[in-house]
Amino acid sequence: MPAASNGGASLHYETTGEGPTVVFVGDAGYGAWLWGWHHDAVAGPYEALVWDLRGTGESDAVGPYDVDTFAADLEAVLADHGVRNAHLVGAGLGGMVALQYAHEYGRARTLTLYNTGASGDAVDADALERLSLDAGPEQSLAGAFSPAFRENAADLVADVTDWRREEDATGDAFAGQAAAMTGFEPPPLYEVTLPTEVYYGVDDPVVPGDGAESLARDLPRGTATAVEGRHLSFVEHATAVTDRLVAFLDDHAAD
Repeated sequence: MPAASNGGASLHYETTGEGPTVVFVGDAGYGAWLWGWHHDAVAGPYEALVWDLRGTGESDAVGPYDVDTFAADLEAVLADHGVRNAHLVGAGLGGMVALQYAHEYGRARTLTLYNTGASGDAVDADALERLSLDAGPEQSLAGAFSPAFRENAADLVADVTDWRREEDATGDAFAGQAAAMTGFEPPPLYEVTLPTEVYYGVDDPVVPGDGAESLARDLPRGTATAVEGRHLSFVEHATAVTDRLVAFLDDHAAD
């Protein structure tokens, strides 16, 4: 399986499909399972690239854990795979990494950001900590999914719990990723001029909606869309969200 290297860390990634590359950048703590629904929606007309943040999945659990380093890791992954242009899709911490990357490097073409705030100040650190698998499977899912989803999709939630045990960051790795998210100081957002869609969960305890809406307003080409649910609202309503994503990618495929 392919792996890039940056700062002594081996960074695992996988690709599927052919066409313009869509890169998925994970949230604090969550493994590549997070992107299963999105991966299936885009792979085919697009190349889907899923990357394990350092400390997650098969990537090395070594520091430093900060957004600048994660952005440099992403550049190493894209360079290793020979990607010239990429559409970036990031959630939470991954959305912050995508913003930083778009400002510092030249390969990004569009941004799709889920439950991402304009800075670490928009993040509720206590709610973020409760998302960690270290908090226990049941409690850690309470801030991620709505009660109705956890009840009506119990089999899927059980699968998610199994996937998390295999892939999620825990312990010092989760703490480092969470600190990167809460400590994020954004670049000048008026300089991030890429087409950007920001989605937020209306009941997200980690990044409240006003933080996401503020981000969209501060981006020259940003728009904000509310999605029912909590921090993983884009998973809970994956079909509707990925339909919008594919339409957005199609609109900008030639950019």
